[in-house]
Amino acid sequence: MKLKNKLRVLRAEKEISQKDLAEELDLSRQTINSIERGKFNPSILTALKIADFFEIPVDEVFRLEEEE
Repeated sequence: MKLKNKLRVLRAEKEISQKDLAEELDLSRQTINSIERGKFNPSILTALKIADFFEIPVDEVFRLEEEE
């Protein structure tokens, strides 16, 4: 299974840069970029912080998908 996310879409809707989001969440811009690209799976705490920032449930940001 692979963790997919819609972080890039959420950022675009809120018109916030990776840098600004990273600062809000006390993360690096590189971490935000890696999460968006699916190269890094966030910790539970980070996933909760992201969901809280966008005021939506975690499962609306992240979901598991079958790998092909």
